[in-house]
Amino acid sequence: MNSNGKAPQRLKITNGRVLTPYRLIPNGTILITGSTITEVSDRDIDVSDAVVLDANGACVSPGFIDIHVHGGGGHDFMDGSEDAFLRIAQTHARHGTTAMVPTTLTSDLDSLLNTLAIYERATQNNTSGARFLGMHLEGPYFAMNQRGAQDPRYIRNPDPAEYQNILTHSSAIARWSAAPELPGALAFGDYLRSKGILAAIAHTDAVYDDVLAAVQHGYSLATHLYSGMSGVSRRNGFRYAGVVESAFLLDELDVELIADGVHLPAPLLKLAYKIKGPDQTVLITDAMRAAGMPPGPSILGSIHDGIAVIVEDGVAKMPDRQAFAGSIATADHLVRTMITLADIPLLEAVRMITSTPARVMGVSDRKGELRAGKDADIVFFYDDITVQLTMVEGRIVFQREPDSVFIKS
Repeated sequence: MNSNGKAPQRLKITNGRVLTPYRLIPNGTILITGSTITEVSDRDIDVSDAVVLDANGACVSPGFIDIHVHGGGGHDFMDGSEDAFLRIAQTHARHGTTAMVPTTLTSDLDSLLNTLAIYERATQNNTSGARFLGMHLEGPYFAMNQRGAQDPRYIRNPDPAEYQNILTHSSAIARWSAAPELPGALAFGDYLRSKGILAAIAHTDAVYDDVLAAVQHGYSLATHLYSGMSGVSRRNGFRYAGVVESAFLLDELDVELIADGVHLPAPLLKLAYKIKGPDQTVLITDAMRAAGMPPGPSILGSIHDGIAVIVEDGVAKMPDRQAFAGSIATADHLVRTMITLADIPLLEAVRMITSTPARVMGVSDRKGELRAGKDADIVFFYDDITVQLTMVEGRIVFQREPDSVFIKS
């Protein structure tokens, strides 16, 4: 029974191509009770009290999980407002994202603590967008010459007094990205591991020995592989494997890919997929505020003191156009890119943005698959990956055509 004494609503999804991690059910049926999937079948489920959702032949997929996203719809998580959090969650839900990890940029301490406090409030009021799975702190512990578009004013080495203070102030942090070669970075990794927080390697000039040490001290993810990290380098004539090669070599490391078709060309997407496979590769948008917005001038980071950028050619660029300044991708675009540009099978492309990120973030007990007992986070889309309907925990938060044939009493 729910809080008002009534039995929870039951929904039955029919006439859909149901995507499980390893097979497609051509004409599957899903039964949902309240916020939870209660049955998935390759036959009709005989229930008389359910509202029927006719998928009309669309693919029925687990909701997309974006574990690295900064903004969208004209808003950034660093804007300092609860409304920004909620608008971003709504924007990405329209593109199939049902769960996300809001991500910060390198900033001053006060702005960071304020963002964490706002996250706590926004989580309580987030009823019409993608759910939040905890915060991702991207920085400030980075290599200066791999900072990319991160603000150099705030880049520094790990400081135990600082990061312990931050973690005392907030329990919202789910992951933290840092450069493992910096002084104090290994102790930082140990501390994150002791708190159950995912430590990731990012914006780094590390070589193989640094990465190996990092793995031994709790780092388990390579943040946006290829972007803001070292590859093969020469020092005094000797070649050294960088973070890219180390991530390929070390089975302990999962990897993220910004699969917008701009940050990484097809050969690099194919190479990462070939080596790491769909079970260790996570598709991320890394989207900034311009996701879902028209091209033109924009701001990376806080609306109050962020960096001016220009959005063109499907990506955000620094004003001199010499470097990218962030993605404007949405989750549906990532899946489409992997299928059309990298020739990845649909089921495996979907796995990289559903069950794999769920495992990486430690939420696979409730998200990432269409399976009895999991949250009813579900997306309908057609073969071109155009999202038709997004459901979060049994509640429809987006429907492309509100009066379409999907809902039947």
